[in-house]
Amino acid sequence: MSNTDEVPGLIGQVAAAVSDAIGRELPAQADADPVVRPSEHADFQSNAALALAKRARTKPADLAARIAAALHNATGTPITEAVASGPGFLNLTLADTAIWRQVAGRLAHARLGVGLTQSGRRTVIDYSAPNIAKEMHVGHLRTTIIGDCLARVLGFLGAEVIRQNHLGDWGTQFGMLIQYLDEHPEAHWHHDDLAAGTSTVSALDGLYRAARAVFDADSAFADRARARVVALQAGDAATVARWRGIVAESELAFREIYDRLGVLLTPEDSAGESFYNPQLAGVVDELTASGVVVESDGALVFFSAEVTGPDGDPVTLMVRKTDGGYGYDTTDLATIRYRTRDLKADRILYVVDARQALHFRLIFEAARRAGWLTDDIDVTHVAFGTVLGPDGRPFKTREGGTVKLMDLLDAAVDRAAAIVTDKNPDLDRDTVDRIAEQAGIGAVKYADLSASRTKDYAFDVEHMVSFTGNTGVYLQYAHTRICSILRKAGDTTPDLNPTLPLHPAERALALVLDAFATTLTDVAATLEPHRLCGYLFDLAKAFTDFYEACPVLAADPAERGNRLALCRLTAHTLRTGLGLLGIAAPERM
Repeated sequence: MSNTDEVPGLIGQVAAAVSDAIGRELPAQADADPVVRPSEHADFQSNAALALAKRARTKPADLAARIAAALHNATGTPITEAVASGPGFLNLTLADTAIWRQVAGRLAHARLGVGLTQSGRRTVIDYSAPNIAKEMHVGHLRTTIIGDCLARVLGFLGAEVIRQNHLGDWGTQFGMLIQYLDEHPEAHWHHDDLAAGTSTVSALDGLYRAARAVFDADSAFADRARARVVALQAGDAATVARWRGIVAESELAFREIYDRLGVLLTPEDSAGESFYNPQLAGVVDELTASGVVVESDGALVFFSAEVTGPDGDPVTLMVRKTDGGYGYDTTDLATIRYRTRDLKADRILYVVDARQALHFRLIFEAARRAGWLTDDIDVTHVAFGTVLGPDGRPFKTREGGTVKLMDLLDAAVDRAAAIVTDKNPDLDRDTVDRIAEQAGIGAVKYADLSASRTKDYAFDVEHMVSFTGNTGVYLQYAHTRICSILRKAGDTTPDLNPTLPLHPAERALALVLDAFATTLTDVAATLEPHRLCGYLFDLAKAFTDFYEACPVLAADPAERGNRLALCRLTAHTLRTGLGLLGIAAPERM
């Protein structure tokens, strides 16, 4: 088997065996769902008899007994015991040898046995999308982290992932800012001219606020700013050069945050509003020619056939304003046309907060009516809730302003440093800083990803950086503990012996390990990273139970190799899973 082939999971093998038994007992129901799930009463449980008994005109318990008998007579399955229980449950226990061979197979596989289930699928993921010349704030946290995790998971499963950072880099505000900068040459906003700790976007944001104040108070300046917008849109060389400088400096500041967060976005992934600006007129012409948009009071409007407002009238998209201008509705229509026609996406994911649900529903409807979205293209608004403060209210500064994203990261890292120093007062400063950065950033990302993405969650630094409970730091610490065991074991690890009986804690850990591939497939289907977080937490708990019940380094020589194999597979799985969340897996903490 090559390292790109899948190692079939035990649950799949069990499901296949149950399906075969059902087919022999009920040929007409051979394609029925075997309904196999992990169980507290055995390794797995099948509830198929409960669903099939009525069709078979028999009692569920009797049918379960028949399926159990068929399984006992089968060969080549991992099942060693099948017992009918209760009203029609089927409890299934696997042979110890089958479980040990599964551990060995996944351990020998560079990808832990995970198949390339998304291979050949071109997936566009739209995420992060900060505004040029403005600080990234708490509102950008979830889109950036969730989108990056999905890009990692889908890419690991073989998808061709195209990341798209839809920057807010166009509009009337730039005419205002550019004109102000030209009239105030003393203003400092280039990164080389700023004091340490001051970001370019922070400087630009302050200058924009100053420009806005002059714009509102000085009609002559307002006229000059409007003329500058026209010059930008017309491609005036000096104006465009200034605009490009603002974009470049802003992206440099964004890069600092992306690097610190460890997200995959690069400048090459940026395709902001300006990228689509030359396409807008063509988009409108195409929509008009196809009858998708119509004139209404001098504007061109898309009327939804699926959504009505409180007054019973169709909800609309403003495709072209009465003055001939375009808004973000038009830009988003150009975006989806580009991604389907030019990028030839099979799947498009928009990782944008839940408040935009209606907007994207209308965009998708219009794109289908235009023929851009076809049945073989999957498009999804990956909605998410908001970040709240520890008090459960919208997260704001004490002054009521928006919280800067970099300030949130600093707070988590500072708290992690305090905890590390308290636990290990003899550590040198560099070591403390390294551990605190990994733990603090990992804590922020895990707290976000471990929450169901459709719900709001509270940003609570005290909880996030805890070494206990369902936190990123707990998982990182679990990984370091296993690495410590493996370092002490050295390189004298004997081969795994599949003939040894399994301790209950070994069995429990091995079964959790075997569910890794299934979990990733589930995340790819549901687009819910919290399922991977939950799996990794369960894995860390299963390892803790195993380590407490089963000595490793002091084990009998006959058992030591198998237990070290479980340690190695757990470390590899935790490391890979944390990597797919975009979280570091340190070997020492």
